[in-house]
Amino acid sequence: MFSIGGTGLGGGIVIGRARVLESRRFDVARYHVADDLRIAEQERLRRALHEVKADIAALAGDLPDDAPAEAGALLEVHSMILDDPALASAALEHIGAHGWNAEWAVSSQADHLAHQFAEFDDPYLRERGRDVQQVTDRVLKALAGRREQHWAGEPAIYVAADIAPSDMLSLKNALGFAIDLGGTTSHTAILARSMNVPSVVGLHSASELIKDDEWLILDGQAGVVIVAPDEALLTEYRHRQATGLLQREKLRRLVHVPGFTLDGVPVQLQANIELPEEAQQAREAGADGIGLFRSEFLFMNRRGLPGEDEQYEAYRAAVLAMRGKPVTIRTLDVGADKALDDSAAVSPNPALGQRAIRFCLAEPEMFLVQLRAILRASAHGPVRILIPMLAHHHEIEQSLRLIAQAREQLLDQGRETPGPVPVGGMIEVPAAALSVNLFLRRLDFLSIGTNDLIQYTLAIDRADHTVASLYDPFHPAVLKLISMTIRAARRAGKPVAVCGELAGEVAATRLLLGMGLQQFSMHAASLLPVKQEVLLSDMTQLGPRVARLLQADEPARVHAAIRRLQRPVTAALDDGGPV
Repeated sequence: MFSIGGTGLGGGIVIGRARVLESRRFDVARYHVADDLRIAEQERLRRALHEVKADIAALAGDLPDDAPAEAGALLEVHSMILDDPALASAALEHIGAHGWNAEWAVSSQADHLAHQFAEFDDPYLRERGRDVQQVTDRVLKALAGRREQHWAGEPAIYVAADIAPSDMLSLKNALGFAIDLGGTTSHTAILARSMNVPSVVGLHSASELIKDDEWLILDGQAGVVIVAPDEALLTEYRHRQATGLLQREKLRRLVHVPGFTLDGVPVQLQANIELPEEAQQAREAGADGIGLFRSEFLFMNRRGLPGEDEQYEAYRAAVLAMRGKPVTIRTLDVGADKALDDSAAVSPNPALGQRAIRFCLAEPEMFLVQLRAILRASAHGPVRILIPMLAHHHEIEQSLRLIAQAREQLLDQGRETPGPVPVGGMIEVPAAALSVNLFLRRLDFLSIGTNDLIQYTLAIDRADHTVASLYDPFHPAVLKLISMTIRAARRAGKPVAVCGELAGEVAATRLLLGMGLQQFSMHAASLLPVKQEVLLSDMTQLGPRVARLLQADEPARVHAAIRRLQRPVTAALDDGGPV
């Protein structure tokens, strides 16, 4: 018996037999084909691409009515990758120009694209390189004449180095997923959460250590996989499993319960989404709105920028899905160093380079297209514009001028221009938190992006395993920056939200409430657990306790104080009330 730790995606505890899927990695041979065979080699690659695209289309067509909203969207993303000229057309050109074999041509181009994505600072965007690799693995399999491996029969916990979203949907009787690669922002993770299947990612070597048919305990909350457990441990976890199932059933009663603390303070719980289709899931989970709609998906895996109409339709779809609840659209958060096209120069330090609003202000025509699309979408429901990575006064002023210019352009075109759209700024660099009053004088609201704020404050890239252990969201310096931002916004009478991963951590809920936070934005799967914590919290009592906590400078004392804020987890839920 032994255990393997990773990152849990929720879904509870599951016990079952392991089904170990073969590794997706291929040893790709490189050789040249004769000049007179190059056209035939290109045709071989085209057939493989067509076969994979047909398989994905068949999966999409067979999705049941109750499939999660993300399922069809993620399949569409993989289908779009197959059509991406940067992958398919470039590989075909390599065959024609250099005589490379099809396998080498497509895999080398995929590696090139994945390397570009690896330069992204945003963890969500960094994970898009895995989508390219997952699609390419299917193409390589088709070139080799191999069928996709899908188990049937008894329910099982699937163990693999990596699992593409399309495979997750086609694997039958899945009790859970244990995956070596990936983080919380991968499309695999997004789909696993939406399917509510217990899953753990980032296990590194589980597919090598676990043998087929071994008994496993998978704890999707704790992020642990226990291999070959003894009977005593099985008994304990069966009890935990039953308790967890009961708890989740009770949590579902909270969907339509208004978010108020015990002392009557209203708290808004909104959702973060990456795709327009996720807005429906957010609304069904009881979200009070969309606190962060990442617009980057429109710009990735393509040659050329999306047009105004394409962007408008995507934003409009999310707005309509929310049925009158607000949608906050973050403007493009990538940069010239981040692979929007092959001609972009790579910054020596992408995290500190021309990214987010810096990039948009350097490309005003591109930025105006997006701003016009957002303004047009605001005719269909309440929309807010969120500007990422602001740090300077002139960035605020230039952004506001361009928004005004976009509105004037729409008027000149005779398009409908709704009333003023609130404009907010993300607080995700220490300079912004320390000069927050400047932001509050010019902006309508603030949103604290804790992922980047922690990274920039501590000078730590959590994707770098050599320093990831130093990444601490409860570091005293980080908490002071968050607290001072919330206090300043409350004094100014401006809304402020936390939209980073910290917002969805139940362990942080009472801490943030004690700082005075009344707007949270998180993945839809975290909404109900956080709502339960809100309903059981008293902000009047939490305020003084958190104020004392923030005076501590020693991380150990801070962590101990945060633990003392937490309530016992053994309470019960009666008639829709919180546990």
